[in-house]
Amino acid sequence: MSIIDKIRSFILSTMDEMYKCSWPTRDQLFESTILVIVALILSTAYLAGVDQILFNTVRFLTTF
Repeated sequence: MSIIDKIRSFILSTMDEMYKCSWPTRDQLFESTILVIVALILSTAYLAGVDQILFNTVRFLTTF
């Protein structure tokens, strides 16, 4: 079996598996996207707050 045949076999089997997948609907995709954006905003706000607290703590401790 040549390399070209192996590549062709791989591509065909990959396409067969992709047809077996259950893809989300447009509404499900929209809801998931909104959820990811909200989670990103919340985690960013949390990390920014922790960063500010640690920054101020280190600055306070090093000014003596």
